[in-house]
Amino acid sequence: MTVRVRFAPSPTGMFHVGGARSALQNWIYAKQRGGDFVLRIEDTDAARNRPEWTEGILTALDWLGIRRGTYEGPLFQSQYAAEHRKAAEQLLAMGRAYYCDCSRDDVVARTGNKHTGYDGFCRDRGLAPAEGRALRFRTPDEGATVVVDLIRGEPTFENALIEDFVIARGDGSPVFLLANVVDDMTMGITHVIRAEEHLPNTPKQQLLWQALGHQPPVWAHVPVVVNEKRQKLSKRRDKVALEQYRDEGYLADAMRNYLMLLGWAPSGDREIVPWSVVEQEFRLADVNPSPAFFDEKKLRAFNGEYIRALPPQEFVAACEPWLTGTAMIPAPPWNPADFRPADFEAVAPLAQTRIAVLSEIVPAVDFLFLPEPVVDEAAWAKAMKEGAAELLDAAIAAFGSLPEWSAEALKTTLEQVGAERGLKLGKAQAPVRVAVTGRSVGLPLFESLEVLGRERTLARLVSARARV
Repeated sequence: MTVRVRFAPSPTGMFHVGGARSALQNWIYAKQRGGDFVLRIEDTDAARNRPEWTEGILTALDWLGIRRGTYEGPLFQSQYAAEHRKAAEQLLAMGRAYYCDCSRDDVVARTGNKHTGYDGFCRDRGLAPAEGRALRFRTPDEGATVVVDLIRGEPTFENALIEDFVIARGDGSPVFLLANVVDDMTMGITHVIRAEEHLPNTPKQQLLWQALGHQPPVWAHVPVVVNEKRQKLSKRRDKVALEQYRDEGYLADAMRNYLMLLGWAPSGDREIVPWSVVEQEFRLADVNPSPAFFDEKKLRAFNGEYIRALPPQEFVAACEPWLTGTAMIPAPPWNPADFRPADFEAVAPLAQTRIAVLSEIVPAVDFLFLPEPVVDEAAWAKAMKEGAAELLDAAIAAFGSLPEWSAEALKTTLEQVGAERGLKLGKAQAPVRVAVTGRSVGLPLFESLEVLGRERTLARLVSARARV
């Protein structure tokens, strides 16, 4: 049997990091077994769907490494509407479904709101189809539905506690439960790997599979992803959009590695591992069913490690979108004509060890490409205290007469200027750093001054001295 898995997102918003993890898990499972990965867009919610959200899903998968042309699809749920209706009609003809005209208020009036679901009032009324009448599945009265789950064992659901659930609305359109099952049957899906939040629907879907004469797929419900308060990640409350992390400068390799650790771990005492190791070692049976904490701070640290591991030229290339303002990245604050690639390449090794996301490269190097530095006023106030004017005067004179403009010569010179005033280098360089870069922290000062050059460095020192 050929393994066939599917990833079935809805195009109703940004691409959720939890969905990204499910996509990766399905992708690896299929790849390990020489199987098929199917992308199905569940687009039947016409009021909320947008074409740009579908494109966003495809682009996000491309970024993760699940690239167009390497999988089956995208297929669209809306294209299978005829099959959905046919299945509903089949269940009705078999006596496994019936029409119901009860409203929620009707059920409450009969049960006093003590019944948590539908009370089966219309089961034997023999209602014919009519506008406003929903089609309900007739759940078995006895026995239990056992869901064999590769992660959770065998969750068991008493059939008596499963209500007769709606499979088609009053207008005849099938609901998600039925459409999802029919799509999986039609597409030959053998394994359904999805989020834990779908587990309560699984016994209903398994009953539908069996009623329609098919063997249910192998189920695997991966743990829910939660925030630091152990609440399920929410689009309204939490930072969950994969696109947002991508556009802030998280590397795809770092994100893939981190997402796979949400509920699973590679062998040994390690977390940052090559993707080839993840592909080789991942097993659904090893996934922990407990909620998985999405720790943004840990992800940021991961990303910093990946950035530092990049070969220098790859780091330069990775930073380019932020430096040139291409694609969806906001334009940098400098005039494009003032960007000098050679200057950036000179300081890139210094920046590479100091940033955790690629977007941080802009404030790290903006002093090189702006006509004047962007001054942090709090840093200015702290650095330009009594004695700063005299130190700047001395630095201007000493730097101006340097025969060699190099980081080593600049450092030695400022050490001497500071020593003459009873200052250690750290104190002496504070006014110079703020005057030249606008900030109190940043790249190594003297290497930065070397790249900035004598003329621009002295001009900024003179400008700062005038302000002091």
